[in-house]
Amino acid sequence: MGAAAILAVSLVTAPTAEAAAKPDLAKLVTVNAMKRHLVNLKTISDYNGGNRKSGLAGYDISVKYVVNELKKAGLEPKTQTVPFWVFKQDGPGAFEQVAPAQQAYKADEEYGTWEYSGSGDVTANVFPVDLGGDQGPAGHSGCEAADFEGIQKGDIALIRRGTCAFVDKVNLAVAAGAGAVIIYQRQGPDVPVDTPAVFGLDKPAPIPVIGTTYKIGTELRTPAEAKTLQVRVKTEVTNTPKPVQNVIAESTWGDPNNVVVVGAHLDSVAEGPGINDNGSGSAAILTMAQNIDKLGKKNLKNKVRFAWWAAEESGLVGAYHYVGSLTPAQRDKIALNLNFDMLGSVNFARFVYDGDDSMGSGTNPPAGSGAIEKTFVDYFGKLGLKSEPTAFDGRSDYGPFIEVGIPAGGLFSGAEGIKTAEQVAWYGGEAGKAYDPCYHAACDTMKNIDWTGLDQMADAAAFATQKFAFSTLPVNGQARIAAKAAATRSFDWKGGRLVR
Repeated sequence: MGAAAILAVSLVTAPTAEAAAKPDLAKLVTVNAMKRHLVNLKTISDYNGGNRKSGLAGYDISVKYVVNELKKAGLEPKTQTVPFWVFKQDGPGAFEQVAPAQQAYKADEEYGTWEYSGSGDVTANVFPVDLGGDQGPAGHSGCEAADFEGIQKGDIALIRRGTCAFVDKVNLAVAAGAGAVIIYQRQGPDVPVDTPAVFGLDKPAPIPVIGTTYKIGTELRTPAEAKTLQVRVKTEVTNTPKPVQNVIAESTWGDPNNVVVVGAHLDSVAEGPGINDNGSGSAAILTMAQNIDKLGKKNLKNKVRFAWWAAEESGLVGAYHYVGSLTPAQRDKIALNLNFDMLGSVNFARFVYDGDDSMGSGTNPPAGSGAIEKTFVDYFGKLGLKSEPTAFDGRSDYGPFIEVGIPAGGLFSGAEGIKTAEQVAWYGGEAGKAYDPCYHAACDTMKNIDWTGLDQMADAAAFATQKFAFSTLPVNGQARIAAKAAATRSFDWKGGRLVR
């Protein structure tokens, strides 16, 4: 055959490397693209009170931004209205020990009012709620009705953080007749003992709810168990109803009966713009969504549904509303949930949600969650990158999904926990300092992002999304193998694709 003929054949039968290459979502999710979104979210915050808190202008405009970006990418985003209340703290309130000693505690330093606390001024005896040992897990501590056995109507419930959702603890306390609730910080290597446990509920409580430190909580425990402790709890708050919105968009292709839900919360706390928490997760999945259809029909065997949740910082409100609004048939069509909350912590670690429950977080993850964890761990491992499990305790928006039996998993780069010297060897950064020193603070700005960490975490997020968009076999047994090919060839699962 002549040279010209050989050249002609090669042009027809040998596609270029570029043409033959499989689309790679991780390569499409670039740092520059995510940075653009983060800059825009910061600008929205700057012009709207310095935050993007649900119920306020910064959040509403962030929703419009995400919707506009999705439309420009050719997707058809929808918003879902979520019942919500705007919480306003009108004063510092008070927290005082009345008996057997007298002591006034400092607002913001030693205690704080929970978002969606009720307003009131209660002085009463303190009832210790199944507080467990001084070390390790706190037992149930308010997670079951039996924990409140013996409480007297109007008593102030002293509860330790841990094991179950905050809202469950408070709801059970209310049902038992408590006049107020004090939740004190759990102990652990990732939690400073002098940090008050101050978080949020999913809707206004009828009684005052405050949080205090582990140190103060354990000090109060002894007289509480001796039935000699009396304290005063005062909260000064207003809760005003105002609906907010989730944003939801789907890939063009994919089986609508086997859906991969990829979520991140869009809201910040009131104290700052929330560029890491959770602009980083929101920017990562927005960039994924803008590129998802580039994978093509061949690689999008399952529908990918992206969601930007409202009011995570107020008790996972948007995610709970979404899951609660699904019919049983709609829930059954969701194969799994991937959650990305804080991917760019400036003193980062590569944490993977503990889907196989090796840490014993108490949430009993649905079957398939361990396969999601393994997907991330294997991805990092193949790149020679260390990763670690992190508690699968329902603290972020995956919580409502696992409560109804939907497998879930995701990534997290660390919040208020303290980095160890060993972790510095794995990830770099500084030992003895928080993974995110600006967690829930005004300084959570563009300077509060580690771009290398964000790049690595976003790539892992994109990899897992693409893998499960093709097949959810390891998670729910939904195989994507052509019947004819399966009958004549043997296949192995590797790297998100089926190979001979």
